[in-house]
Amino acid sequence: MTARLDPFAAAPSLMKSWFSISTAVASSLESSLIELVKIRASQINGCANCINMHTAEARAKGESEQRIYLLSAWREAPCYTDRERAALAWTETLTRLSEGHAHAAAYEALQAEFTEEEQVKLTLMINIINGWNRLAVGFGLWVEPAAAKAIAEKAVA
Repeated sequence: MTARLDPFAAAPSLMKSWFSISTAVASSLESSLIELVKIRASQINGCANCINMHTAEARAKGESEQRIYLLSAWREAPCYTDRERAALAWTETLTRLSEGHAHAAAYEALQAEFTEEEQVKLTLMINIINGWNRLAVGFGLWVEPAAAKAIAEKAVA
């Protein structure tokens, strides 16, 4: 895949702000949960760049291969907590808004596992990863996980 455009070069100030808010939101909840959410939304959106990047990040943070491999079938896999299941259901609901607005069950599960503040943090994270997916897919981006760290450091400098 050849990138169509480098958003960091085209709009450096806005991308720096986008990256900063992304980092802040990602650090607002437990890291393992955030990586699962990023991977699942990226799977739904078909974002190879983000799937590649976030599975590597999840492994680096100690996530098991089993939980990464089973993520697309999380409803049937016994290795996720109720809190993770609620987050994954909410992720799917918000990522698939165009398919309908029947999200009462997902919201009930969310309320049972997350405080109101955590609900906002999770919802922001879902919005952010969906935004990154759209940037990556839209502009044909591919960044190897090792190179992403250098880009991240440059973006916050």
